[in-house]
Amino acid sequence: MTTSPAPVDPTRRAALLSIKLRALVSDHLGPDALPSVADAQAGASFGRGAALIVGDCAWVLLDEQPERGLGAALAWATRQSDVRALAVIAEASTGILARRAALFEMPITVWQAQGRSLVAAHHEPYPVSDAIDPAHEIWRSVIEQGGAEPVVEHGVLAGEIRGLEVCRVVTDAYSGEVRLEVGVGAHDRESFMMLHGNKPTAEALAGVVDAVSGHRQVYAPLHPLNRLGAERFLRWLAINDPSRVGALNLRSADPPVPRPNLKDPIPCVAVGETANGAPLVAVCSVGIDLDLVPFALDAREMYGADAELVLVVPERDASPVTQRVAALARGSISVLTWA
Repeated sequence: MTTSPAPVDPTRRAALLSIKLRALVSDHLGPDALPSVADAQAGASFGRGAALIVGDCAWVLLDEQPERGLGAALAWATRQSDVRALAVIAEASTGILARRAALFEMPITVWQAQGRSLVAAHHEPYPVSDAIDPAHEIWRSVIEQGGAEPVVEHGVLAGEIRGLEVCRVVTDAYSGEVRLEVGVGAHDRESFMMLHGNKPTAEALAGVVDAVSGHRQVYAPLHPLNRLGAERFLRWLAINDPSRVGALNLRSADPPVPRPNLKDPIPCVAVGETANGAPLVAVCSVGIDLDLVPFALDAREMYGADAELVLVVPERDASPVTQRVAALARGSISVLTWA
């Protein structure tokens, strides 16, 4: 019988990360460059890892989900009065971090921790959008017949109801069979197959669409089906009323990194044109997302650095920290609140 290791106490973890950061920076700059432990109070105050200040540079060690940590590092650094530069350390996703760091006016260096050494990170190229497998494309009409909207993201064909994925075309890893799986998320799709495996797909999908639609309304009571993918519901609203974001038209677009799952809220992207034909990138987000600005800049760079960039957020989520980080960006950013 095996047991999972006990989770590390958050306070202890923060202390360990602070020690690790000091060791890495000390080996890199030399021990005389570091402030004393008594003077370096910053490590415990950075929730995404650890941080300390050396001269006018903030050194930040990112812990979990480092690819989503640059915004938090910038938010922390801009609260420190003497900081003029930022150095970010991570063990993974440093290529994405380096790519995004180059989109800011503040000098930002990104380092990959390899043991006790720091190695300069190199920009990771944007993912190439895969073409839809022709065997998957034939399911598009079934998705439409079931009442869902076909959406393609990084080569994956899915069906959505006002931004919530309710089905996905998959290829079985063992048999090679291509099928349309119905349900909200991987576990729901698996459960649905076990219960309704022999039910005609269009009919099965129509039943899910009917159950979901009532919850994907602007004034619907709170429910798990409208908490999930709230940012994609906001994108759906913007696509159906593009003038609200200063666009003549909008369409959904691939994010700069593939979405890991349906559960975690991740900003989503739409692209279009303004009334005078200028390219526009709209990035929609719900909740206070410290990494919204780096993500959005990454999306604009992916679709064209000369595009207008609009951040679309609910009124309650127009955070001052978003404006503070946006002020550091190369190129202008507009923040639009959606009432």
